Amino acid sequence: MRAIVLDDAELNNLLMLEALRPIGDCQPQSFTRPADALAFAQAHTDEIGIVLTDYEMPGMDGLAVIRALRALPGFAHVPIVMVTSFDQRALRRSALEAGATDFVNKPCDPVEIRARVSNLLALRRAYKTEAAQSARLAEEVAAAVALVEAREREIVNVLMRAAEHRDTDTGDHVARVANYTVLIAEAMGLPPEQCRLISLASTMHDVGKIAIPDAILLKAGPLTPEERREMERHAERGARILANSSSDVVRLAAEIAVSHHERWDGKGYPSGLSGEAIPLPGRIVAVADVFDALTSDRPYKRAWTLEDAHAFLLREAGAHFDPAVVAAFLSRWDAVADLVGRAASRAA
Repeated sequence: MRAIVLDDAELNNLLMLEALRPIGDCQPQSFTRPADALAFAQAHTDEIGIVLTDYEMPGMDGLAVIRALRALPGFAHVPIVMVTSFDQRALRRSALEAGATDFVNKPCDPVEIRARVSNLLALRRAYKTEAAQSARLAEEVAAAVALVEAREREIVNVLMRAAEHRDTDTGDHVARVANYTVLIAEAMGLPPEQCRLISLASTMHDVGKIAIPDAILLKAGPLTPEERREMERHAERGARILANSSSDVVRLAAEIAVSHHERWDGKGYPSGLSGEAIPLPGRIVAVADVFDALTSDRPYKRAWTLEDAHAFLLREAGAHFDPAVVAAFLSRWDAVADLVGRAASRAA
């Protein structure tokens, strides 16, 4: 490891270099100008094991040098020793506040210097070893997380392929709902990982429709009251399909499946929940799901214009929808309009 020795007196540097010479794995480099020492530290940060700096120097004293070193990227854990003939408590306190690790008094005792520097270099090596191990562990964790996420996406794809055999619009619809869902979650300030999970889980919100008879699911005209009741059972059936999973995303998908048709005013189904009793992911997907239904062509209707869909959301905020979710969605309106436009282009 390299050691920086900084003192404006060349003789002091020579004495320090001589004291450090017997230490194995220590390559001392001396400087008489703080600017040169700082430039060297910046260029060789990863190689620096310790810095020994004098306090009293013209232009830039030892305290300023320590602060400048601590401001360098990657220098937070490099030991810095202040070498000074002053033995003032106030000075030592200021040095500690600036980032000094230890102190050595002038005139220096070579034996003491070697002992202190050897110990601090050992600490530096231990820190670097631990940092390298932590980095490797982080890579392993990231790889494991990526594997889990890939398996979760595979589960979703399998379920969605099954659903697409029943309803040919399902694949495009769930992709659009997922896109709208992540916009809302981000606008509401949810953590990135939660946004990802909700978006992925939202793709399974209608998985219960695979248990709905074709005569109802694919009917081109309005549903009868009895057919409507049967259709509404897809929320609970979806939750049952997804229940008891060990996967976070599938458990979240079950919560969304059973709650995304609840209404803010308590007039939804299947449980008639209202307000914040409805899980937030369900409230988010409710807006995304209805908006996509409004702005997409269906066998029984033409797509609404963006202006009409915007007005509907505003009108239903506080009735059908959570007002905060609607506000978050509308705050990303330019992105929403872009997604709708791209979906329309692909369909054309």
